[in-house]
Amino acid sequence: MRTTRSTTGSPPRTICLTTLLTRLTVLLGLIALGALSPAAAHARPSGDLAATGLHISGGRLVEANGNDFVMRGVNHAHTWYPGETQSLADIKSFGANTVRVVLADGHRWSANSAADVANVVAQCKANRLICVLEVHDTTGYGEDSAAGTLDQAADYWIGLKDVLAGQENYVIINIGNEPWGNTAPEGWTDPTIAAIKKLRDAGFQHTLMVDAPNWGQDWQGVMRANARSVYAADTTGNLIFSIHMYSVFDTAAEVTDYLNAFVDAELPILIGEFGGPADQWGDPDEDTMMAAAQQLKLGYLAWSWSGNTDPILDLAIDFDPTRLSAWGQRVFNGANGIAQTAEEATVYGGGTPGDTQAPTAPGTPTASAVTATSATLAWPAATDNVGVVGYDVVRVAGGTETALAASTTNSVTVTGLSASTAYTFAVYARDAAGNRSARSGTVAVTTTGAPSTPCSVGYRVVGEWPGGFQAEIALRNPGTAAITGWKLVFTFADGQTVTNMWGGTPTQSGGTVSVAPASYTSTIPAGGSVTVGFLGSKGATNTAPTTFTLNGTTCTTT
Repeated sequence: MRTTRSTTGSPPRTICLTTLLTRLTVLLGLIALGALSPAAAHARPSGDLAATGLHISGGRLVEANGNDFVMRGVNHAHTWYPGETQSLADIKSFGANTVRVVLADGHRWSANSAADVANVVAQCKANRLICVLEVHDTTGYGEDSAAGTLDQAADYWIGLKDVLAGQENYVIINIGNEPWGNTAPEGWTDPTIAAIKKLRDAGFQHTLMVDAPNWGQDWQGVMRANARSVYAADTTGNLIFSIHMYSVFDTAAEVTDYLNAFVDAELPILIGEFGGPADQWGDPDEDTMMAAAQQLKLGYLAWSWSGNTDPILDLAIDFDPTRLSAWGQRVFNGANGIAQTAEEATVYGGGTPGDTQAPTAPGTPTASAVTATSATLAWPAATDNVGVVGYDVVRVAGGTETALAASTTNSVTVTGLSASTAYTFAVYARDAAGNRSARSGTVAVTTTGAPSTPCSVGYRVVGEWPGGFQAEIALRNPGTAAITGWKLVFTFADGQTVTNMWGGTPTQSGGTVSVAPASYTSTIPAGGSVTVGFLGSKGATNTAPTTFTLNGTTCTTT
């Protein structure tokens, strides 16, 4: 769920989470059983428009050649960061096959021009990515007075028809982002149907994507209950539903129940946005989201590459692909992550039909930078008749293997290890067709003992302006036991004052600031970190604090 604080029409500097006003304790329990029936899904209307490029068949997204296409990718906030087009290549470098690109239609933010959109599509194609284009101005309509309508978004797409026609193999049109808030969400259905019909009447043959109400999370079940009628309104049947999963989906049952309802009805769905880090509304169950999507062969698109107001949701810090956050590592390299599961669209040559030849085994890995909780592994690359797309790192214990990490390159840092523990690692290679190599040789690694310093702190200024600034503090726990109920203290030297904070509660006396954790940052896991962000006022000088103490003990600084 994303809005911004800008009301001027100019690109805002940051993105932030929109507050959920209320939340049901029982999610989607009272939906009529007939609302999502397979029979209804098969009763697809026939129209004059033939399936072209990416389309829906049997309740699934497929390419023009009939190959099943499962989206694995991330969201990128292009409309607010139009100069960051390099991000598409960076996203691809981690193995993604899809990127969802934020655009604006001019209602709330300055419209992305036809030339700009054409360049985005060209960049997606150059980087062999399927391009999901979305209008963000509709976010929270009915609750947020600044939001635009789906009808306005449809008009924007029609204005881009000359740019988008002929791109059906590469582009999916997400009509409007989270196009209804929490106020009377039943109002979502009719405008959604009308926008679909308007685009089909205008001759669009692309697969269309529609987001749910309730800021995309559908916690009142409106999209789930009305999916049949919305799908039936598409004259081509080439429509896919998008659910956004954040703190509403904080249990495995909620995640699997929602996704299975659509799969059982053979209605196409993907997770169009999702988050993992805990926030003030709860702790999303990203592990189940990613595992269920992989089991059901459904797409997922993580929020978001970079540029969030609260950087806890940045996959990469400052748009730097060499600085993946813990969230970025989870999405790209974790279990059921992008590197492990993505297959490139066959329109680009990925997943070559008939390719049954496995890659050669990678070379034996070597270890470096071994700590109490992590180790960096590198190995000679494998080869393949078509191309290696990724590597899987496993722990070997006797005859048992445990998957630990994945990478699109021939190196990776394995995290979450225990101190003073012996490990044996090996590597497999994968190609785009899913063929897996023989296992590499093994390398033995023993982690170091627990560090004597119980914490480390990274402080950085995100942005400055006359009289003010934004900063973040990354508080890391290099130890082997979780830290709970912490207190962080630091001192400003130049009279700076904290004016607003997220991730913690500040108390300031003179230049000394004490921070107590928020409920969702109260525990720093072993080998993990939490992030606190804040806005502050300043004078002409803004010197960073040099010393940080955690529960009275001085932390190292990075």
